[in-house]
Amino acid sequence: MDIFIIFIAKYFIVIPIIAAIFVAWRFKNRKDILKFILVVLVGGILSLILAKVASMLWYNPRPFVVGNFTPLIPHAADNGFPSDHVLLASFLGWTILRYSKKIGIGVLVVAAIIGISRVMAGVHHPIDVIGSFVVSGLVVGLMVLAEYLIKRRIGQVKT
Repeated sequence: MDIFIIFIAKYFIVIPIIAAIFVAWRFKNRKDILKFILVVLVGGILSLILAKVASMLWYNPRPFVVGNFTPLIPHAADNGFPSDHVLLASFLGWTILRYSKKIGIGVLVVAAIIGISRVMAGVHHPIDVIGSFVVSGLVVGLMVLAEYLIKRRIGQVKT
């Protein structure tokens, strides 16, 4: 069972990345592909910045530090909040959800599975995983709002 948990915790992060590439590949024109890439890059950077701020506001020692045990995955004894793996996976899930509900939901499920496996591996607490979903969701939500306000300002959306 441990090897299964380790595999998911370490390598399932590839699934959301492949899903994002697949979604970009499905676009018919270059403009939509570039817009998607820009959204992923800008949103990814904003997610990292917000996660860094959150980690400065909330220090949560990793479970193996608090419980004095060896985790299934070797890891530095630093702040576990929020989970970087889940941050990336959930950010991609929330972003993809705007373009494909089925794929986006699938990626969010994969992000949850990654989070559960990292908790089971002893490198994160559940709050670290939840925090990652919240941070990435906030960023995507703010980006959707910003896009709407910009379109409204330039007259592409009627009020």
